[in-house]
Amino acid sequence: MENNEKAGRKPAGVTDQEALDFHSRGRPGKLEITPTKPMATQRDLSLAYSPGVAVPVKAIAADPATAYDYTARGNMVAVISNGTAILGLGNLGALASKPVMEGKSVLFKRFADVDSIDLEVDTENVDEFINCVRFLGPSFGGINLEDIKAPDCFIIEQKLREIMDIPVFHDDQHGTAIIATAGLINALSLTGRDLKTTRLVCNGAGAAAIACIELIKAMGFASENVILCDTKGVIYQGRTEGMNQWKSAHAVPTDRRTLAEAMDGADVVLGLSAKGAFSTDMIRSMAPRPIIFAMANPDPEITPEEVSAIRDDAIVATGRSDYPNQVNNVLCFPYMFRGALDVRATTINEAMKIAAAQALADLARADVPDDVAAAYQGNRPRFGANYIIPVPFDPRLISSIPVAVAKAAMDSGVAQRPIADLDRYARQLSARRDPIAATLATIHERVRRSPQRIVFAEGEEAQVMRAAISYANQGFGTALLLGREDRMRETAEREGIDLDRPNIQLVNARISTRTAAYTDYLYARLQRQGFLFRDAQRLINHDRNHFAACMVALGDADGMVTGITRNYATALDDVSRCLDKKPGHRVIGVSLALCRGRTVLVADTAVHDMPSAEELSEIAIEAAGLARKLGYVPRVAFLAYSTFGHPSGERSQRVREAVRILDGKRIDFEYDGEMGADVALNPDVMAQYPFCRLSGPANVLVMPAIHSASISTKMLEQLGGSTVIGPLLVGFDKPVQIVSMAARESDIVNMAALAAYKATS
Repeated sequence: MENNEKAGRKPAGVTDQEALDFHSRGRPGKLEITPTKPMATQRDLSLAYSPGVAVPVKAIAADPATAYDYTARGNMVAVISNGTAILGLGNLGALASKPVMEGKSVLFKRFADVDSIDLEVDTENVDEFINCVRFLGPSFGGINLEDIKAPDCFIIEQKLREIMDIPVFHDDQHGTAIIATAGLINALSLTGRDLKTTRLVCNGAGAAAIACIELIKAMGFASENVILCDTKGVIYQGRTEGMNQWKSAHAVPTDRRTLAEAMDGADVVLGLSAKGAFSTDMIRSMAPRPIIFAMANPDPEITPEEVSAIRDDAIVATGRSDYPNQVNNVLCFPYMFRGALDVRATTINEAMKIAAAQALADLARADVPDDVAAAYQGNRPRFGANYIIPVPFDPRLISSIPVAVAKAAMDSGVAQRPIADLDRYARQLSARRDPIAATLATIHERVRRSPQRIVFAEGEEAQVMRAAISYANQGFGTALLLGREDRMRETAEREGIDLDRPNIQLVNARISTRTAAYTDYLYARLQRQGFLFRDAQRLINHDRNHFAACMVALGDADGMVTGITRNYATALDDVSRCLDKKPGHRVIGVSLALCRGRTVLVADTAVHDMPSAEELSEIAIEAAGLARKLGYVPRVAFLAYSTFGHPSGERSQRVREAVRILDGKRIDFEYDGEMGADVALNPDVMAQYPFCRLSGPANVLVMPAIHSASISTKMLEQLGGSTVIGPLLVGFDKPVQIVSMAARESDIVNMAALAAYKATS
């Protein structure tokens, strides 16, 4: 139920080879260890290790609680499995579970900035497993158990919770239960039902199902109104076949014996079983306005389409990302541990789980922010039958769920370090999330909902072919590969690439029926710029950038991407001959730099060499507009080597003049300058200039020249461990993006998706 991958199901379009390539490319696996302290000098090493390390050692020996102050323990979770129940694939062993556990660790970091390490324990003996984990306790702030078969998982979690003084959480059980309960709270509200009188049936009696039943009973469901079923039918009092202590705890007095009998008249049914377990007759027999959570993966017990064919009053949730109301564990476990770690909770108790479920339910009822609404093409989702559970890329999750969990931990007495100001804590959490990843997830989701035709101008290149296939496979739309078909197929055969796929079209410029139209269009644009008709004809016949740009200009493609076979300036000149800039706008290049979870937009990194003051002001307006389209509230800093007049110089004077120009316009974003990068990005340094008009660190940096812009972003990428996307071309009236000649396949795909998103046009 966690997600498609969790159930052993690859997302649509992902091939086996793509999955293997992803995990093997570059450094194998998905994790690495990065120091958080400088290691550049002998003194650094002396402080990090001998002799400096002896000081915190003695402090911790004297007071074990200080381990949270002097080590990474307080932000470290172990993801532990023995591989006996790997994401629906079964018992494949501890080593085979490692890719999944690494993936879980990545999700911890990505969504909640929790550091995590995977540990695969090679034993199926419950006592051996428990002893292995219990003695690792001093290393970690929490333990996340994963992919352990039932009933072993019940025994292991219960015993470890008893003997360890840190949170132990089996996500396969409780994560699913928390998300399902959140959705159930909202579904009950929408249908006007009361917890104490609602009749619920749960089909499936494994770890997740038992956890769901226990949590909803803790929320207030009456035990006599909850019927649990397994493959042998209803679990009733007096049954002996196929029973264990966990099933017996939920046996009820009833004369119903089959799933069909149990569902007759039921208000709610939870499915944690198998494809097809719910028949249309069963669904038809349920009470008015039934609530159906069909959470089996990869295929639900019954699909929403099958339900809607027989009932128009049902609320349906599944474990699938391609249907509304996805029960996805990533909505829970990163944030559950974030809150538990931050108050140093000794356990994760029922109160914390209930708080997480209620916070999720409340979030689905709140107004949806712009950066989530963007994924729905302007059709802002609102609380209702098709929106009872938040989406995973909702940026409010990080500032909502951990706060609720932390408060519940404090209220229930398991927090060792209470947080006095929860509002401030929420603001701190918001600053920890990964904006670029969230932005890309939003962009990708929106493009999938409105697929676009993107022409890949350099279609004869193998890496462009692979990028085009990935674009199509991810559901972004149709990839138009431009080139000579014989050359493309020759390269594809040599590289083992299959071009005969859905949503891949080969555009052979040599025999295109559109050549004459493109030539006429281009000649009309260039005839007063010294170009003869035959010059325009030659450009269309022999230059793919001109051909591709004309395809976009005349509506035969929705956008284009190019750049790996010629330098950026040349490609930009080619495109500029064919496309206009938007009226009243300036074409610029903006790079997105993600630096340790913080995103800044840097402009201009592609077009203007030595911009004038007027040009700098216009660059700021364009960059701020892009920031808004990507979901940020722009705070623009005009950078220079001087700060507010000291020292001075010609370039600084132009920057100051650009600020004065904006002062004379109706500008609806924060801006100030000139200032050094340290002032713009460091709030402590900025505080030395109380007159600065920025309310916080800048997220849009306007550089005084292209040299500083290009050099700084490339240095960040190579030396600072930052991720840089772009430069993105902003200001054309049609979507076009130019990648660098060193672009990887993933870079090309991201730029194609950004072109399809139309954020820059």
